[in-house]
Amino acid sequence: MDYTTRSCREFVSVLASPEPAPGGGGAAALVGAIGTALGNMVGSLTVGKKKYADVEEEIKALMARCQELETELLDQVPADAEGFIPLSKAYGIPKDDPTRDEVLESATLEACKVPVRIMELCCDAISTIGTFAEKGSKLAVSDAACGAVCLKAALEAASLNVYINTKSLKNREIAAEINEKCEKMLSTYGPICDEVYTKVRNSFL
Repeated sequence: MDYTTRSCREFVSVLASPEPAPGGGGAAALVGAIGTALGNMVGSLTVGKKKYADVEEEIKALMARCQELETELLDQVPADAEGFIPLSKAYGIPKDDPTRDEVLESATLEACKVPVRIMELCCDAISTIGTFAEKGSKLAVSDAACGAVCLKAALEAASLNVYINTKSLKNREIAAEINEKCEKMLSTYGPICDEVYTKVRNSFL
């Protein structure tokens, strides 16, 4: 079931239950979508204002991209649940079954795909949030910083859903490649979020 079509209360209720999905990956995708939407909120409060006419086209372009990112991030909530199903079934295969290791390895690799994609989408959104904070409406600069905080949290949360799977991969070369990709995203885009948050916070103090 796609819980993004239900109420926030229903989503949180299922998240807190013993149900296997949504879990950390789905939560990360939702938080990423929220962070992206906060950037778009700033954009919405910027366009059409004479004071920001010189950056309007740039902001509109960022908003169009972020609308796409919001949609794709929300799509990752049910995708993450679907990606977990084969892995869950693989763990149920008897240990003396000669096919178990191969099926489990394949399912584990599959389970890595959605959280990696969530990270990629968050990185895309993070690349826009600094511009919203710097050039968008000053009345909503705190919302841009809130977006940065949410996107960093989503990025880090998604990475954990990758690492828990790569840890159990038998093919350590592939595991290292996936981990390296994630580490690069974290080290490149996490600091961007920190910079936006710190700059906005300090402007209030």
